[in-house]
Amino acid sequence: MMRFAARWAACATLGCLAALPAAASANTLTIAAMTSPSALDPHYHSTNNNNMALRQIFDPLINEANNGKLVPGLAESWRVVDDLTWEIKLKPGVRFHDGTPFGAEDLAFTFNRVPNVPNSPGPFTPYVRSIKSVEVVDPVTVRIHTHQPNPFLDYDLTRIMMLSRSIHADATTGGFNTGKLAIGTGAYRYAGFILNERLTLEANPGFHGGKPGWDKVETRYVSNSGARVAAILAGEVDLIDSVPVQDVARLKREAAIEVYGTESYGTAYLFPDSDRENAPFITDKQGRPLAKNPLRDTRVREALSLGINRQGIVDRLLAGQGAPAEQFAPPAVADRAPGLPPLEYDVARARKLLAEAGYPDGFRMTIHGPNGFFTSDGDVLQAIAQGFSRVGVETQVEVLPPANFFTRATNRDFALFMTTYTSNLAANTLRQVVMTRDPEAGNGPFNRQRYSNPALDRPIGEAMRTMDPARRQALTTEAMRVAVQDKAVIPVFYLRVNWAARKDRLTYEPSPNWDTTALFATPVSR
Repeated sequence: MMRFAARWAACATLGCLAALPAAASANTLTIAAMTSPSALDPHYHSTNNNNMALRQIFDPLINEANNGKLVPGLAESWRVVDDLTWEIKLKPGVRFHDGTPFGAEDLAFTFNRVPNVPNSPGPFTPYVRSIKSVEVVDPVTVRIHTHQPNPFLDYDLTRIMMLSRSIHADATTGGFNTGKLAIGTGAYRYAGFILNERLTLEANPGFHGGKPGWDKVETRYVSNSGARVAAILAGEVDLIDSVPVQDVARLKREAAIEVYGTESYGTAYLFPDSDRENAPFITDKQGRPLAKNPLRDTRVREALSLGINRQGIVDRLLAGQGAPAEQFAPPAVADRAPGLPPLEYDVARARKLLAEAGYPDGFRMTIHGPNGFFTSDGDVLQAIAQGFSRVGVETQVEVLPPANFFTRATNRDFALFMTTYTSNLAANTLRQVVMTRDPEAGNGPFNRQRYSNPALDRPIGEAMRTMDPARRQALTTEAMRVAVQDKAVIPVFYLRVNWAARKDRLTYEPSPNWDTTALFATPVSR
């Protein structure tokens, strides 16, 4: 690509609620959120907990509304000029929090920085790899030229938050984390951050979108679900996210509480290492190394899928707050594959497949996952492990704090792990997670297990450069069918997400992207 011109630990018991001061003044929003951002650099790690926090400070050119439609951000409008050219009209008069003007040259700077952020556990590179150059037509008009057709460029631009060429010229992730460089154009300004404890923001009086709804926003990171629920009931906070599934009905009965929920764009899935000859955390039943990695055999991956009682997980562990997954894109995603059958639960068939693959006695394995990353994640892992043990694969569970988990997953420390992926485009999910990893092309940045299959790469690669919607849908469906049949990943369930808010304080617009943010919280008129 051308170069362009934890002081306070999360509460472990309900008894720690005394440490939470009461919700502050009338125009201060106090949130208890499940997961802290790992960094304040908006280009460091593409993960929900980072993105939703930082969108309050920084802006993209285009925003994705909660109904899936694309709406103006720093761009007033955008259009396709031809297959290789998009024209962007910028909002005039936008300034960064320190008064520095935002302009066309900042686009080129931002696009060039994104692929050059070191040590990123989840880079934003795929969203800019198609960009060849940025042409400044006039102070508020730019043309983005691409290497090849990119029908999703407008969507890609929703993921990239804009920085300043002058402010951020030599910016490091560490510089953002201190707050010194956490300077954006967003509705709220940085006022303090302690990792895993809290993020404090203040209203940006010069915000280009009008006066923000809150004078101050304090988000406290409380990984313990019971502590978050107790805090909202006690009036210690105004809003909580990731409402535990067992508490949804109870909170709905509370006169002072409103529960806001929505089907999400997220899929919880297992990612097996089908690449390496030998994988860690897999042995025979006596703890001895196996001659080869059993997860390389499609029959073994199919057997594991058959060992998961998805409906049981949804009914018993999620209390109906979710749905069994049959592909790697939930129903809310418009370009998912139509007509795919449910993924079966069949212990006998799973045992038969293991025997056919050469493992009549099964083997031993450990599944890894993050703890406190999404609702009931640890319980779901335990249920999956029990299902695997029933089909003959003795399975243990190890959960880790999210930041540690993602670092180790990126370093390929696991044979099989569970996480989630969220996107309103199935084509994007496939490209990001299971397309053959190619950093130069921006493919497979979250393909942490190095899955590779030409039968999937061909259709999804073509879909990503096909401007015709019908042809693009056919190609995406073809690729999804390959992913499901080959068990590139093993989808488990689709997530429903819930928030709870104090009725006398705010109303909340639920986000299928799971975003917990002041931007969707409207103060109640007094």
